[in-house]
Amino acid sequence: MNAFERTRVSGSFAEQVNHHPPVSACYAESKNYKFWQDVRIKTKFWGKSMEILPVGSVHLELLSSGSHYQWNKVTTCVHNIFSGQRWVDQYGEMTIRDLSHDVTCKLTFVKASYWSDKRHEVFGTVVNKQGDVICNLSGQWTEAIYCGVAPAAKCIWRPGTMPEDYELYYGFTRFAIELNELDPQMAKLLPPTDSRFRPDQRLLEEGNIAAAEAVKSQLEQNQRERRKQREEHGIEYQPMWFRKETTKDGKEHWTYTHKYWETRTNPGFSSISFPEKLWDCL
Repeated sequence: MNAFERTRVSGSFAEQVNHHPPVSACYAESKNYKFWQDVRIKTKFWGKSMEILPVGSVHLELLSSGSHYQWNKVTTCVHNIFSGQRWVDQYGEMTIRDLSHDVTCKLTFVKASYWSDKRHEVFGTVVNKQGDVICNLSGQWTEAIYCGVAPAAKCIWRPGTMPEDYELYYGFTRFAIELNELDPQMAKLLPPTDSRFRPDQRLLEEGNIAAAEAVKSQLEQNQRERRKQREEHGIEYQPMWFRKETTKDGKEHWTYTHKYWETRTNPGFSSISFPEKLWDCL
């Protein structure tokens, strides 16, 4: 499956570990933290809007304090997908647990109403293992999150500034804009499965939409043919950098093998063979 690596601030890596249903897993680490998650995306189409429902858990371990946080994601909905007035809403319950210290934060993302101007509201509480409320949280996930009770509440988070003309570029943040960047020196170090080598993705970034659509269709057809061949021969696909495991309560999750960075250093991706040529359109 396709992969993606980023090393600007820390070492991070992601791989699509399953295609039907689509499941992605990622792992990142630095001297301060470890981060990992696997997510399966379910979608619901409602005519003029589409819901994206992520299934899976996210983990963050802070090395200085030893805190291990685990949380779920909420539903994202894109409204007016066929018109120029698109807008995004997020709603549902998010539970963040500090597994090391038995502290829990429960957040409610409020679903926007067509009859109200209020959007993007979020509120919740942080409680200890005795059930005592440590602090109250409130705000808007697009503007700021506050801890405490007004007017003495303290701002604990604000989003970063957006790039110039971001609305013309799909609302991408600075981080998102840089994800497809590929300089010659970096290209020498990446595996051939890295998604930045996708020809359709590169054509789309260059503004050649017709060619991008044609190449995308060919890549998807090639993927279907590879899957059919595996099924005919009874071969189960095995991701290169993650392995599926089952927890005691029967839930499946994907664990990083810790082999990606070792392979990148020695012997290097150019020295090993990959079972599938993902981006070959010939």
